[in-house]
Amino acid sequence: MLRLLLALTLALSIGPPVRGAERTRLTVYTALEPEQHGPIKAAIEAAVPDVEIAWVWDQTGIITDRILAEREAPKADMVLGLAATSLQVFKRADLLLAYRPEGAERLRPAFRDADDGYAWTGMDAYLGVICFNTAAGESARLSAPVFWRDLLAPALKGRILMPNPVHTGTGYLLVAGWLQTMGEAAGWAFMDALHENVAAYLPVAATPCREAARGSHAIGLTYDMRAAVLRAAGAPIRIIVPADGVGWELEAFGILKSSPHAALARRVADWAASREANLLYARTFAVVAFPGLATPPPDYPPHAEARMIRNNLAWMAENRPRILAEWSRRYGSKAVPSRATE
Repeated sequence: MLRLLLALTLALSIGPPVRGAERTRLTVYTALEPEQHGPIKAAIEAAVPDVEIAWVWDQTGIITDRILAEREAPKADMVLGLAATSLQVFKRADLLLAYRPEGAERLRPAFRDADDGYAWTGMDAYLGVICFNTAAGESARLSAPVFWRDLLAPALKGRILMPNPVHTGTGYLLVAGWLQTMGEAAGWAFMDALHENVAAYLPVAATPCREAARGSHAIGLTYDMRAAVLRAAGAPIRIIVPADGVGWELEAFGILKSSPHAALARRVADWAASREANLLYARTFAVVAFPGLATPPPDYPPHAEARMIRNNLAWMAENRPRILAEWSRRYGSKAVPSRATE
């Protein structure tokens, strides 16, 4: 009997077998391309084992508007892989937690929040380019554009596709780039003329170049690495970085002030600013925050980064509502509804 009592006491003190540690689900809003989700989720969960990443994905404009619409009842813990201009909008709306990740000082200055109350950090940069289908150009005797103004040639009427800036970060960086480099009056005049040649404004940033690669249109405006990926896969496209300079944007991350899991989100942010994270970003972007890690593919234009304009991200953030409202008023008649090209 004594032995039985001792055995029961020991069993009660040890308790049931210990299961694997419970993980906390972090809801992360993102505009990263879907093929990036798996590798980045796996890397975060390996670095922060008590976290489970739950992505909520859409195009930049959709995610930006969603977070603003949810400000009274936030649903996200973090934003990771969204335009830095969008995060600046969130910061102005007092939606972001002030946090400077460990190691942020090692990142290139343009990728760090320079204002008081540090709240966002850049990951990579993407820039606007022209995908020119060389086969279609040859058959229609079209000249490859060199400058943005070359897109206004009468021969290109109905042959150009562009991302919708209301939905996509790429579309917005193109519009903001033209307005900054040409001046607002000349920039809108350029877009008025360009509108005559644009067949449609598409809701997904990658689609115009994909369509150009298929030959449905001679020209698709997109971002640099999507064009490089398509060309590397054998698409008959030439990647053109206009000589008069190109607009660009940063992808960035930040923590929502309302997150109930801020301590864990800070650890994810520390990983997102690390060298290891930037090595992962460099697989899909030619320009990353951590110096010396970029490994652009062989078909990437070597002069692309040199043609990035002096971009004012704060101006882009502040003027986004006004610019998009005016763009929609002028050109919305050719905008394809969201998801229609998926």
